[in-house]
Amino acid sequence: MRVQVQEAAFDFGSELSAFSESRENIGAVVGFLGLVRDDTGNLEALEIEHYPGMCDSAIAAMLEQARGRWDLADALVIHRHGRLAVGAPIMMVATAARHRVAAFEAAEFLMDYLKSRAPFWKKEVSRDGASWVAAKDADEDALARWQG
Repeated sequence: MRVQVQEAAFDFGSELSAFSESRENIGAVVGFLGLVRDDTGNLEALEIEHYPGMCDSAIAAMLEQARGRWDLADALVIHRHGRLAVGAPIMMVATAARHRVAAFEAAEFLMDYLKSRAPFWKKEVSRDGASWVAAKDADEDALARWQG
């Protein structure tokens, strides 16, 4: 299980390839890449802030929750911070398990938790100024399916 919170760009293909190399007794690897999306046609960049150490620990706890719920062989989360241009890779999740259902569900669980609970603060920078991104009901709804 590995967590990386970094400013530097990463290569999704290389990371996923390294994650899945030399695996035994697994039948599935699931990888997800999140990109900075411009829903308005006006976004110039996304600025992401975090508390070093606290953020890594919170994500590591999410990985442990996933490991406790599904029979995972391994999991990886990479999340960037700093100023990111539209289209830039912002995060990735990879899971490895004996069976595909566990790998897919654990990856979805981690993505939902990262979106709603990871201690990142996002600011959208547009031609008109900058504003902090508020929590979305849809993200909370997605997270709710894993609770209870």
